[in-house]
Amino acid sequence: MYKTPLARRVALSTLGAALAIPAAEAAFLEDSKATLKMRNFYINQDTRNQDGPKAEEWGQGFILDYQSGFTEGPVGFGLDLTGQYAVRLDAGGREGKAGAEREPGSVFPLESNGKARRDFSRLGATAKMRYSKTVAQVGTLMPKLPVVNYGDGRLLPQMFQGAQVTSKEIKNLTLIAGKIEHSTERNSSNSDGLSIAGAGGPDEGRASNKLYYAGADYKVTDDLLLQYYYGNLRDFYTQHFVGLVHDWALPVGSLQTDLRYFESNSDGENSHSSGRADGYVGSGYWGAGSSHKGEVDSHLWSAQFTYALAGHELSAGYQKVNGSSDHPYINQGNGSSPYLLTNAQLGKFVNAGESTWVASYAYDFAKAGLPGLKAGVTYYSGDSIDAAGNDHKEWERDFRLDYAVQSGLFKGVGFTWRSAMARGNDARDRDENRLIVNYSIPLL
Repeated sequence: MYKTPLARRVALSTLGAALAIPAAEAAFLEDSKATLKMRNFYINQDTRNQDGPKAEEWGQGFILDYQSGFTEGPVGFGLDLTGQYAVRLDAGGREGKAGAEREPGSVFPLESNGKARRDFSRLGATAKMRYSKTVAQVGTLMPKLPVVNYGDGRLLPQMFQGAQVTSKEIKNLTLIAGKIEHSTERNSSNSDGLSIAGAGGPDEGRASNKLYYAGADYKVTDDLLLQYYYGNLRDFYTQHFVGLVHDWALPVGSLQTDLRYFESNSDGENSHSSGRADGYVGSGYWGAGSSHKGEVDSHLWSAQFTYALAGHELSAGYQKVNGSSDHPYINQGNGSSPYLLTNAQLGKFVNAGESTWVASYAYDFAKAGLPGLKAGVTYYSGDSIDAAGNDHKEWERDFRLDYAVQSGLFKGVGFTWRSAMARGNDARDRDENRLIVNYSIPLL
């Protein structure tokens, strides 16, 4: 039964009185929120230049999120909880369904015999403390920051474990600092150390449990945001990020400018000067016999401009990777979401030396009398990749269609179709389709 805000306050007050809960703890309950999120997810992957059946997976995910309020007083305490469960509806190759239970582990983890698990689950808890406009969190974290960005491209989201402090004591300035120790991948119940592409990942013991990060977001004006972040994945790399986002209201339409720069260098065991421990390496291209092979050395910059008018959005961007290594970011080998304008559905366009042009168009059909319907297409073209041989190129075309029901019994139900086609001259030809249905039910 639905309760009005007044009824909800009365019910919580009655509960607090009945259980003799102090006023501070009643506030903890009063500001609590609970939501049940449901996602039905289907994916079809076809690697065109490899033998074998297409990979198909279909599953249903459930996420119960609870966020408490803070106890009253100068220092407030709270607790956030999440319970997540995914059940397999189907998975595997379609050729005669001979391999219907086998798949590459994209959505569901695999058993030791190579079969997809029928379900998997995990729990997360975050203790939090608030003083003035500063909040400290310890436990499960899902940060969306330039130097650490969680992925949410499957049934369940990636989760990190660590601690973070966020402060907004100074007007228009947000300060963030934290430490991440482990990651629970989007298709796993286990927590592992952190790694990068080329190192073999946690399964081979090439991992770190120390990612330190700190940064600042400063709103110079309502239209101009400046960012600086620092990240250090111990024994792999250090990273500096500088960003600028500017929104400019034009006489007709608006223009957004998005500038980003990453400077990444080796750290600890990845460094040549340390003697480099076996396996603590990154991917990239180094000259034959180079003593710096595997050492992180990347300088990435990008610029993107987006013009918006009456529901239309037209974007053009360029990204360049300089240095001997690929751009490094947290990558366990199970899918990831780097903070880049080339974070495409399939590829990431972060190879050493790579130059990438990006163009996209999107339209919000609300302007045409169809609220809830949106569509967009993006094209990525990368070349000049540093590798043995010549003419190393890749491209990708992504299409996305979204619709959210606006009224009636199914109001709020969201439907998404994502389609991607990627081609390259080094065995990376793949087509992929995803069909997703999302629905959330507020419980508190």
